[in-house]
Amino acid sequence: MFGFLLRWSINLLALVVAGSIINGIRIESLGMGIIAAIILGVVNAVIRPVVLLLTLPINLLTLGLFTLVVNAAMLMLVSALVSGFVIESFRAAFFGALVISLISWVVNIFISSSGTFMFIKRERRGDR
Repeated sequence: MFGFLLRWSINLLALVVAGSIINGIRIESLGMGIIAAIILGVVNAVIRPVVLLLTLPINLLTLGLFTLVVNAAMLMLVSALVSGFVIESFRAAFFGALVISLISWVVNIFISSSGTFMFIKRERRGDR
């Protein structure tokens, strides 16, 4: 449970960062940001896999780059569902999805499924 909450809070942080650096993405309050992060998590868990399966041929042709378009569409869907989370254009959604994906990917590298931080200790040849 702690791992889920930690990952969700990281996605909330990524959403806030994207809203602060991308022109065209606006989060009107912290409460709306929390609601948007919850709905984004549900959309990514339920709807996104179905859409990725349906767009598999074009995703294979573009070597996976179409996934960024799918992520932007999911962000636009969340914007349509949450009134205090505004995305003005598809371009803003695309770059916002890119920022959210990058932040989530980098931070989730160091977090296990149980919510603990992981790291790889590398020994030098002389340390044995």
